[in-house]
Amino acid sequence: MIRTAFLSLVLAIPLLLPAQSLKDFEKKVTEFTISNGMHFIVVVRHDAPVVSFNSYVNAGAVDDPSGETGIAHMFEHMAFKGTETIGTKNYPAEKKALDEVERVYDRLDAERNKGRHADPQKIKEFEGELKVVIEKANSYVIPNEYDQIVEENGGVGMNAATAEDSTNYFYSFPSNRLELWFLLESQRFLDPVFREFYKERSVVREELRMRVESSPQGRLVQMMLATAFAAHPYKNMPGGWASDVDNFRLTEAVKFYKKYYVPSNITIGIAGDVDPAECKRFAEKYFALIPAGPNPPLVRTIEPKQLGEKRVEVESPSQPFLIAAYKRPNQNDKDDPVFDVISEILSSERTGLLYQDMVRDKKLALGAFAESTFPGGEYPSLYLFYVIPGLGHTVEENEKELYAVIDKLKTQLVDEATMRRVRTKVRAGVIRQLDSNSGLASQLTFYYVNYGDWRKLFTGLDDIDKVTAADVQRVAREYFIPETRTVAYTIPVPKKSEQAKKESAQ
Repeated sequence: MIRTAFLSLVLAIPLLLPAQSLKDFEKKVTEFTISNGMHFIVVVRHDAPVVSFNSYVNAGAVDDPSGETGIAHMFEHMAFKGTETIGTKNYPAEKKALDEVERVYDRLDAERNKGRHADPQKIKEFEGELKVVIEKANSYVIPNEYDQIVEENGGVGMNAATAEDSTNYFYSFPSNRLELWFLLESQRFLDPVFREFYKERSVVREELRMRVESSPQGRLVQMMLATAFAAHPYKNMPGGWASDVDNFRLTEAVKFYKKYYVPSNITIGIAGDVDPAECKRFAEKYFALIPAGPNPPLVRTIEPKQLGEKRVEVESPSQPFLIAAYKRPNQNDKDDPVFDVISEILSSERTGLLYQDMVRDKKLALGAFAESTFPGGEYPSLYLFYVIPGLGHTVEENEKELYAVIDKLKTQLVDEATMRRVRTKVRAGVIRQLDSNSGLASQLTFYYVNYGDWRKLFTGLDDIDKVTAADVQRVAREYFIPETRTVAYTIPVPKKSEQAKKESAQ
C-alpha cells in the first residue's frame, strides 16, 4: 500500500531514481534494536536544528476486545495524562484516591450486574459516592503538565492518532532537547498513570458523538463497515460503539496497555539533526527500562466469504452520500500495487476518470473518489468508492454511473499515457514524503512494521512500475464484482405524516 498524497506533475521534477536514491538514503539511516526488543530507525538530516519523532504502536481498533470497542483510542488519551512524577501534586495520596475510585466502582458494577434483582436505591447511593471519590482523586491532578513541559521546551505538533491497525504518537523538538524526548516518551510507556480516567471517558464519548453520531458521513461509514464485515473487527471504527465507551473501566485500559504496549510491539522513528550513536545510548538508558513481554496475538477471526451484495440505507437530513465498497486482499497481496494504481487512475483530482465522467462531463456528482485500502491493510479489507451526488441528481443515478465507469476498466485497457502519468505521480508523492522530518519518521516506521523493512517505501516504486494495463483490467474484473460489494447511502428523513403512515402499517 503506497501511502502518498499525490501531487501535481510539477512536483515530480526531479524524478526519483529508486536504486540510486535508496543507495544514497541508506547512508543516512541507522537501525538498532535494544535489549528489550524495541526497534529504532534513525535518519540523520542536518538541514536544521530540529528532530521529529514517531512512536508506532502495532495495535489499534482491530485489537479492541469484544465489549470494549474504542479502548485502544481510550488508552491513547491516557498516554498524555502524565506519570508518577508528572501531572500530580502528591502521588502517594493520589494513588490511594484512585484505588478508592475503583473500589467504589466495583461495588456499583456488582449491584448493576444483578439485573432485575438490583436495588435502585443502592445504585443511586454508589453513584453519589463514586462522584465524590472521583472529585477527590482529580483534586491531586496538575492538568496538562506533560503537554506543558513539551511546549515550554520548544516542542511542536504533539499529537496522537488511533487507527484500525496502529496507534501513533508524534511531535518535534529542537535537537538540543533530544535527551528530554527520550525521558518523556519512555516514561509515558513505562510509568503511565491513568488519572482522570472517567473524566476523559466523557471526552472520548463526546468525540464519538461529534465525529460519528452527529456527522452524516461518519454515521454512513460506521453503518457501511458494520454491514460489510460480518465477523472481522474491521467492522468497528476506532471510536468504538457508544455503549462500550460509556462503560469503560480503568482496569480494561490497563489490561490493554499491558498486553499491547510491550517493547517488541513498538517501533520508534527519529528523523532530523541527531547523532545515531547518541540516540542508541539514550534508547538503552531510558527505553530499556520497559520490561520485555510476549508479542501480542494477531486477530484470529477471519471474515467469511461474502456471497452476495449487501445494502444499507441511513436516514439523514443532509446532502446525500453514496459508498460502494468491494472486498479485497490485505496489503501484502501481490495485487496490492495494482489497487494503488487503479486508485490513481480513477481518483486523481481533475485527471481521474471518476471526476472527468461524473463531475465534469455528466455533472451528476459534486465529487467522486476512490480509496485503495479501507479501513486498514493488515487484514483483508475494502476497496472504497465515495460519491457526493450533485444538486438535482439522485443516489440511484450516481450509483448506476459509478458502475459504468468501473465497467470501463474491465472492458477497455488503460492507455499507456495514463499509466506513465500514474507512475510519475506516485514517485512525486514519495519525494514529497522525504522532504519532511515528520513524514519520514512516520513513513519509515509504517513500512518497517507492515512490510518488515522500511526500504519497501522505495522498492514499492518498482512494484508500481511493473503494473500493466492488463493487470488493471484483470484486478478490476476479479474484485469489482456485485457478489463482494457493500453499498451504503443516505436517504431523506421521512416527513412526520409519512412516518406515521409507515408505523401504522407495521
